Amino acid sequence: MSLFIVSMDATVVNVALPAISRDLNASISDLQWIVDGYTLTLASFLLLSGSTADRLGRRRVFQVGLVVFSIGSLLCSVAPSIGFLIFARVLQALGGSMLNPVAMSIITNTFTEKKARARAVGVWGAIVGVSMAFGPLVGGALTETVGWRSVFWVNVPVGVAAIILCAIFVPESRATKARKLDPIGQLLVIVALVSLVFGLIEGTRQGWGSPLIIGLFVLSAVAVVLLLRHESRTAQPFVDLRFFQSVPFSSATIIALCAFAAYGAFLFINALYLQDVRGLSAFETGIYMLPLAIATLVCSLISGRLVGRFGTRPSLVIAGTLLAASAVSLTFLTATTPDAQLLVSYVLFGLGFGMVNAPITTTAVSGMPLSQAGVAAGLASTSRQVGVSVGVALAGTVTGAGASAMIGAGFATATHAMWWIVVGCGLTIAALGIASTTAWARQTTEKIGHLLAEPVATGAVKVSATARGAVQAAASQTDASQPTSVRPAAGQPAASHTDVITAGEARGGIQ
Repeated sequence: MSLFIVSMDATVVNVALPAISRDLNASISDLQWIVDGYTLTLASFLLLSGSTADRLGRRRVFQVGLVVFSIGSLLCSVAPSIGFLIFARVLQALGGSMLNPVAMSIITNTFTEKKARARAVGVWGAIVGVSMAFGPLVGGALTETVGWRSVFWVNVPVGVAAIILCAIFVPESRATKARKLDPIGQLLVIVALVSLVFGLIEGTRQGWGSPLIIGLFVLSAVAVVLLLRHESRTAQPFVDLRFFQSVPFSSATIIALCAFAAYGAFLFINALYLQDVRGLSAFETGIYMLPLAIATLVCSLISGRLVGRFGTRPSLVIAGTLLAASAVSLTFLTATTPDAQLLVSYVLFGLGFGMVNAPITTTAVSGMPLSQAGVAAGLASTSRQVGVSVGVALAGTVTGAGASAMIGAGFATATHAMWWIVVGCGLTIAALGIASTTAWARQTTEKIGHLLAEPVATGAVKVSATARGAVQAAASQTDASQPTSVRPAAGQPAASHTDVITAGEARGGIQ
């Protein structure tokens, strides 16, 4: 239930944005913050929530997450102003960050029998696919029949029910030896991300040469430098920089950034285009986006099998090509673009996006020691959320819509530059799909795999049970029909030099 509302929330809000804009007199940059306030918070706190759950108890943190998410949803539904709504969205995301990775960890600790766990993970993944696929349709229907506020308050009764069921049926569990917190690294990540995205969103409205915007970009750069310096010197870093010595892992993070930046921009722009330019209702917008969602869902189920049989290269090349082809078609977007052309563009994008998710997880964890697989997958998941944030920020910045709400043919034309950026994202995905599967790339993973498998005394970071759950979460979303491999539970011996993840295992559920 918690997974359903969190996953659906990622897609229902986009359809409601035009209605929110009219009701709260919001500019497009304000609408960007409604999306990015949520995704930035998720990206910033996913890993911290996982380690906190291992330390304090997974059920306890999960219940706190449900309470915070429900309160945030309720506040969103009664927001009197755009500033209040953005604040409530941040609170909502803070609760959401405690749900997905912790929920998967609860599943892995509750269902100890292999087949039962596989079925549970399969149901988990199916719920993700269904909720995201039908989110735009549900959001459109609620917005049109009840109002945009219903998109948020509908989460509250579901959240309350989940809290009660969790208290009754979910046993408490925690890691035998949880990771130490890295508050300095956590803070620097937040400062770097928020400063960058704030500058991108507000640059058009404030002026790119204004002291505020220049200062934000400088602050983001300084935070990155300090983060690199700090993380290279701490024993248990928030972000282990040694991961990036692996070409496949680095490629996976860039692919995740590109794919989800394209996805965030696509949903944001098209929700505004279909309603404000073509004059469709919120429900009709959901109908228009349904082929995209169905194509994504179907291709996600197929992608995992293709990766298991042929490796990640074909899927990534196909995914990048399809995303680029869709974006090229949209570079000709006008206020009167035929429905057939839109349908083709949407389906192509859905097929490409559905193909890319499974290879991201596989590429990120393949060749890694079991003790580090969850951390690697968690960083890949964080890259997804950062990608959405950057994509939405760029969508408003590149179209020049941050200064004023552009409508009609002017808005359609202004999106063309953004679609060319999406073309570049698609081509980057295809190129990295080839580069990350070369013999040289595999050698870099083997080298870093042995380094990371060394004892903790050398500074390597043990993976937590919740982090292992993050791998399951990522993989099950892309191939829910596949069996799940059972991995060592918290407290069992850490991986040795030879306990590394093969590409086939990564696809089938290192989850």
